[in-house]
Amino acid sequence: MRKRVLVPLLLLLVLLCGLPAVAAQLASKPATNSECVVLLHGLARTEKAMRPLADALNANGYKAVNLGYPSTKASIEQLAEPAIKKALAQCPAGKLINFVSHSMGGIILRQYLSQNSIATMGRVVMLAPPNKGSEVVDTLHKMPGYHWLNGPAGLQLGTGANSVPLRLGPANFKLGVIAGTSTFNPILSLMLPNPDDGKVSVASTTLEGMSDHISMPVTHTFMMRNDDVIKQVLHFLKHGAFLKP
Repeated sequence: MRKRVLVPLLLLLVLLCGLPAVAAQLASKPATNSECVVLLHGLARTEKAMRPLADALNANGYKAVNLGYPSTKASIEQLAEPAIKKALAQCPAGKLINFVSHSMGGIILRQYLSQNSIATMGRVVMLAPPNKGSEVVDTLHKMPGYHWLNGPAGLQLGTGANSVPLRLGPANFKLGVIAGTSTFNPILSLMLPNPDDGKVSVASTTLEGMSDHISMPVTHTFMMRNDDVIKQVLHFLKHGAFLKP
């Protein structure tokens, strides 16, 4: 008897609250059938650095997977596979898998793809990747404290014989690269070919096989939080090209 009374009452509550409110609640739940975007932060950073991008991606219908990895604890080769496999496990099965990386995150992805393939590989946006290495590493790697701060991977991002980026091949995936041209650190910029973002030169961000490349007046450290950069990321993921002025 109670069940017969409760059912009409529940229906009445739904009508009183309004169907739009119910629909809004359903819409607020993350989609399970959307494209996935794996976010890869840079050296000595955490997933918090990529949170604004993750929020924007989720708001635009993507499934953002924003996981941290111990970037200063191991070599690039040791970091790549466990970090990306852990992220891929959270992507919806059978859906396109895209990537957005910052700085060394792009090298982590290139390292992984040099040894593995992704059947549902989508598009990639790299923010300030040291694809040809960084002269800052060449200059500072022997200074006291550098290894302690940046770990084994930090020693592999230069332009010399130990450079991992220079050992990896061209892009065989749909890649867009965003380079920065502003700096907070003019001393580091003196170590780099201009223009640069304070850590990586614009020239170093380029990679054979990339689909598109743009430079923006943003710094290496904070570019992934910049609204205009985020707009460009979203545009490339959707259209395979950046917005041009």
